[in-house]
Amino acid sequence: MSDAGSDEFDDERSKLGEYEGGRNEAGERHGVGKAVLPNGDVYQGKYESGKRHGQGTYRFKNGARYVGDYYQNMKHGQGTFYYPDGSKYEGSWVKDLRQGHGVYTYPNGDMYDGQWLQHMRHGQGIYHYHDTGSKFKGSWVNGKMEAAGEYIHSNHRYKSNFVNNYPFGPGKYVFDIGCEQHGQYDQTEQDRAEGEWGELASTTILKWIPKCITGLTLSTPVKKTPGELYQPKMRWGCSQDFRNPKS
Repeated sequence: MSDAGSDEFDDERSKLGEYEGGRNEAGERHGVGKAVLPNGDVYQGKYESGKRHGQGTYRFKNGARYVGDYYQNMKHGQGTFYYPDGSKYEGSWVKDLRQGHGVYTYPNGDMYDGQWLQHMRHGQGIYHYHDTGSKFKGSWVNGKMEAAGEYIHSNHRYKSNFVNNYPFGPGKYVFDIGCEQHGQYDQTEQDRAEGEWGELASTTILKWIPKCITGLTLSTPVKKTPGELYQPKMRWGCSQDFRNPKS
């Protein structure tokens, strides 16, 4: 009797293992069964014509575990993968890859909830930062923040376009107190020490260039009769322009 030696390779002609469960007329694993693979991995679930197909649980000897749908030996459909480092992915799979909508919880408590393509964050999604409570909401391309997005913090947010994980170009800080600071981020590359193969490593330096603050400003105070509450009138407008500072 035989089965795959791992979740990636399922060549029963070269990998022997133990199997208990149903078989079809051709002697292939079929229906519900349990396989103990030579490397210590264990699969328990449904088979079809010799392949993992349908609901099943695959336990890796390194402590990882997948619970969900299989299609012809591949994780395909809805499933949850528990990784050895404590992280977890719960969502859609396509041909063994995280693809479609899914939620990934990282070892440090961070969480990404959004679209995936071929194992990478891709499309619309929200990344939650556990330590600060902040989050990024916007577009992702090949695992990186790209195009329109916003950082959301406890008392303000920043809206802009993003390039290669960093804000770039015009944007604005929006504060809960009712004012906005407009400006733009410029990106520059700073060379660092050479890498292992002699290539120069670089880091992105961000420079915020403020331009204008708009928001809620108070009008000239008006005297009230004794005992009457003072209620200042408020108006919107540009309260300071950083492009033309006054002396």
